[in-house]
Amino acid sequence: MAGDRPGPPPAHVTVRGLCKRFNDALVYDGFDLDIPRGKLVSIFGPNGCGKSTLINMIAGLVPSDAGEILFDGKPLRDIKFGYVFQNYREALFPWLRSIENIEYPLRLMKLARPERRARTERLVAHLGVKIDLARYPYELSGGQQQLVSIMRALVVEPEILFLDEPFSALDYEMTLFMRDQLQRIFIETGTTTVLVSHDLEEAVYLADRILLLSRRPASIADYVHYDAGRPRSDLTLSQSDFVRVKAHCLNVFQREVRKG
Repeated sequence: MAGDRPGPPPAHVTVRGLCKRFNDALVYDGFDLDIPRGKLVSIFGPNGCGKSTLINMIAGLVPSDAGEILFDGKPLRDIKFGYVFQNYREALFPWLRSIENIEYPLRLMKLARPERRARTERLVAHLGVKIDLARYPYELSGGQQQLVSIMRALVVEPEILFLDEPFSALDYEMTLFMRDQLQRIFIETGTTTVLVSHDLEEAVYLADRILLLSRRPASIADYVHYDAGRPRSDLTLSQSDFVRVKAHCLNVFQREVRKG
C-alpha cells in the first residue's frame, strides 16, 4: 500500500527563512532549502543571483541576516566541513609543501605530527593520487594544485564538502580531468557535496540534484533529479536522460534570465 512506503530520508542540511541583503541588493528573502545526505548537489543560475553567497552562508563564511541553517539538527559549529575555493593559487600556502598544505587543517585540530602524516597518507593512498606531494604548490600544475586543495578539504573527514566553481580557473583539458577526479572522490567517500558551477553541462554531469536559482531575490526555480549511475563518462553526455535533463535545466535557466 502507498501509505506503507517509507518517505524520503531526512535532509542532511536544512535551510529555513534565509535572508541576505548587500546594501540595496536583496539577495535572499525567506529562502528554504533541503540538501539530501550523500548526494552531490550542483547550484546553477543567472549571473549575480547569489550562488556563491548561498554556500558561503551555509558554510558560515558569510553571515546571514536572518534564518536558520542546521546540519542533522545541529548548528555549523558542531560539525566538520570542507571548503574548496575557486582560486587554488591563493588558497594554498606557497611556503608549505603540498603534503603540509593538506595536513594544515589537522594542525589546527592540534593532532600530533605522526598522526597528521599517517592520516594524510591514508587519504592519498585511498584516492590513488600520484602527485609528488613533497613539491611546493607552485611546482605543480593548476589541476594538481586544485586536487591538493580538495584533499586538504577531505582530510578532516568532513560531513559535507563545499566547492565554489572549483574548475573555472583551469583550462579545458584540466577541467575534464578534475571533473573525473571529483566524481571518483565522491564515489569513494560518499560525502554530501555542494558544488557551485557556471557551466550547465558540468552542473548536470556531476550532480544527483541540480538546484536552479531564479534572479534576485533568489528562489528555487527548480530542483531537478538526475539519477544516472556512476562513474559517468563521455558516453553519458549523449545519453537520452542526460540530454533531456540538460535541456530542461537550460529552459528553466533561460526563463529566469528573460525575467531580468
